[in-house]
Amino acid sequence: MSWIKKELNYLKDSFSQILNGFLLFILVSSGLGCAILLNYFELNGTIIAFLSVIIQVIALILSYFLVRKYFIEKDEKHPEDIKKR
Repeated sequence: MSWIKKELNYLKDSFSQILNGFLLFILVSSGLGCAILLNYFELNGTIIAFLSVIIQVIALILSYFLVRKYFIEKDEKHPEDIKKR
């Protein structure tokens, strides 16, 4: 029983990371989803490609802001290592 509690605590602690992963998946697949939806409405291929690329660029920018903190942490740790030397 303690093993189950331990695993549930791990899930509870990592819920924000699971949510971030789900949001990244949605953002990455948004361009394809847009293209499929517009194809279902039988729009012109040029319009489908243009709108899908625009949505994918917006999704990439939002993905960057979603994972930006991981890049900043690595950049901040690097100068400290140089100062210690």
